[in-house]
Amino acid sequence: MEPIQLYALASRQAEWLAVRQKVVAGNIANANTPGFRAGDIEPFSAVLDKQTLALAKTSAQHMDVAGSALESGAMRPAQTDEITHSGNDVNLEDELRKGGEVVREMSLNTAIIKSFHRMMMSTTRGNQG
Repeated sequence: MEPIQLYALASRQAEWLAVRQKVVAGNIANANTPGFRAGDIEPFSAVLDKQTLALAKTSAQHMDVAGSALESGAMRPAQTDEITHSGNDVNLEDELRKGGEVVREMSLNTAIIKSFHRMMMSTTRGNQG
Protein backbone atom coordinates (compact mmCIF):
# COMPACT_ATOMS: atom_id res chain seq x y z
CA MET A 1 0.00 0.00 0.00
CA GLU A 2 1.32 3.44 -0.96
CA PRO A 3 1.84 6.02 1.79
CA ILE A 4 -0.85 8.67 2.13
CA GLN A 5 0.36 11.93 0.57
CA LEU A 6 -2.54 14.13 1.67
CA TYR A 7 -0.45 16.08 4.18
CA ALA A 8 2.25 16.77 1.59
CA LEU A 9 -0.34 17.90 -0.94
CA ALA A 10 -2.05 20.16 1.59
CA SER A 11 1.31 21.62 2.56
CA ARG A 12 2.13 22.39 -1.08
CA GLN A 13 -1.24 24.06 -1.55
CA ALA A 14 -0.74 26.12 1.62
CA GLU A 15 2.66 27.27 0.32
CA TRP A 16 1.08 28.12 -3.05
CA LEU A 17 -1.70 30.07 -1.31
CA ALA A 18 0.86 32.02 0.74
CA VAL A 19 2.72 33.01 -2.41
CA ARG A 20 -0.51 33.99 -4.16
CA GLN A 21 -1.58 36.09 -1.16
CA LYS A 22 1.79 37.88 -1.25
CA VAL A 23 1.36 38.66 -4.97
CA VAL A 24 -2.21 39.90 -4.46
CA ALA A 25 -1.12 42.07 -1.50
CA GLY A 26 1.69 43.51 -3.63
CA ASN A 27 -0.78 44.32 -6.40
CA ILE A 28 -3.09 46.10 -3.96
CA ALA A 29 -0.19 47.97 -2.34
CA ASN A 30 0.89 49.26 -5.76
CA ALA A 31 -2.60 50.16 -7.00
CA ASN A 32 -1.57 53.83 -7.32
CA THR A 33 2.01 53.28 -8.53
CA PRO A 34 2.42 54.69 -12.05
CA GLY A 35 3.32 52.03 -14.61
CA PHE A 36 2.85 49.11 -12.20
CA ARG A 37 1.65 45.89 -13.85
CA ALA A 38 -0.47 43.51 -11.76
CA GLY A 39 0.83 39.99 -11.49
CA ASP A 40 -0.58 36.62 -10.61
CA ILE A 41 0.86 33.15 -10.26
CA GLU A 42 0.26 29.91 -12.08
CA PRO A 43 -3.02 28.24 -10.97
CA PHE A 44 -2.61 25.40 -8.47
CA SER A 45 -4.25 23.03 -10.94
CA ALA A 46 -1.34 23.69 -13.33
CA VAL A 47 1.10 22.94 -10.50
CA LEU A 48 -0.73 19.65 -9.90
CA ASP A 49 -0.72 18.84 -13.61
CA LYS A 50 3.09 18.84 -13.47
CA GLN A 51 3.01 16.24 -10.69
CA THR A 52 2.32 12.56 -11.14
CA LEU A 53 -0.68 11.84 -8.94
CA ALA A 54 -2.46 8.63 -9.74
CA LEU A 55 -5.55 7.27 -8.04
CA ALA A 56 -5.27 3.61 -7.16
CA LYS A 57 -8.11 1.18 -6.55
CA THR A 58 -6.90 -0.69 -3.45
CA SER A 59 -10.19 -2.36 -2.56
CA ALA A 60 -12.99 -3.99 -4.50
CA GLN A 61 -15.36 -1.46 -2.90
CA HIS A 62 -13.48 1.53 -4.32
CA MET A 63 -14.83 3.35 -7.35
CA ASP A 64 -12.77 2.79 -10.51
CA VAL A 65 -11.91 6.19 -11.99
CA ALA A 66 -9.33 5.07 -14.54
CA GLY A 67 -11.80 4.72 -17.40
CA SER A 68 -14.48 7.09 -16.16
CA ALA A 69 -15.43 10.51 -17.44
CA LEU A 70 -13.86 12.20 -14.40
CA GLU A 71 -11.26 14.65 -15.62
CA SER A 72 -10.08 18.13 -14.83
CA GLY A 73 -10.45 21.12 -17.09
CA ALA A 74 -7.69 23.60 -17.82
CA MET A 75 -7.98 26.97 -16.12
CA ARG A 76 -7.34 30.18 -18.02
CA PRO A 77 -5.87 33.08 -16.08
CA ALA A 78 -8.03 36.17 -16.11
CA GLN A 79 -6.71 39.00 -18.27
CA THR A 80 -7.27 42.61 -17.36
CA ASP A 81 -7.73 45.09 -20.20
CA GLU A 82 -8.16 48.11 -17.99
CA ILE A 83 -5.10 50.39 -17.88
CA THR A 84 -5.26 53.80 -16.22
CA HIS A 85 -3.71 56.98 -17.63
CA SER A 86 -0.64 56.34 -15.43
CA GLY A 87 -0.05 52.95 -17.09
CA ASN A 88 -1.16 51.03 -14.00
CA ASP A 89 -3.36 48.00 -14.69
CA VAL A 90 -4.31 46.95 -11.12
CA ASN A 91 -8.05 46.34 -10.78
CA LEU A 92 -8.85 46.51 -7.05
CA GLU A 93 -12.09 44.55 -7.41
CA ASP A 94 -10.23 41.66 -9.07
CA GLU A 95 -7.48 41.73 -6.47
CA LEU A 96 -9.97 41.70 -3.59
CA ARG A 97 -11.80 38.79 -5.25
CA LYS A 98 -8.49 36.91 -5.53
CA GLY A 99 -7.80 37.63 -1.85
CA GLY A 100 -11.21 36.21 -0.95
CA GLU A 101 -10.46 33.10 -3.01
CA VAL A 102 -7.20 32.61 -1.10
CA VAL A 103 -9.04 32.86 2.24
CA ARG A 104 -11.72 30.36 1.15
CA GLU A 105 -9.20 27.89 -0.25
CA MET A 106 -7.05 28.08 2.89
CA SER A 107 -10.13 27.49 5.06
CA LEU A 108 -11.09 24.48 2.95
CA ASN A 109 -7.53 23.15 3.06
CA THR A 110 -7.48 23.45 6.85
CA ALA A 111 -10.90 21.82 7.25
CA ILE A 112 -9.90 18.84 5.09
CA ILE A 113 -6.67 18.32 7.05
CA LYS A 114 -8.55 18.56 10.37
CA SER A 115 -11.08 15.98 9.19
CA PHE A 116 -8.35 13.68 7.91
CA HIS A 117 -6.46 14.03 11.20
CA ARG A 118 -9.60 13.20 13.22
CA MET A 119 -10.19 10.16 11.01
CA MET A 120 -6.60 8.98 11.47
CA MET A 121 -6.78 9.50 15.24
CA SER A 122 -10.05 7.57 15.55
CA THR A 123 -8.55 4.76 13.48
CA THR A 124 -5.42 4.52 15.62
CA ARG A 125 -7.37 4.71 18.88
CA GLY A 126 -9.84 2.11 17.73
CA ASN A 127 -13.50 2.04 18.61
CA GLN A 128 -13.46 2.95 22.33
CA GLY A 129 -17.07 4.17 22.40
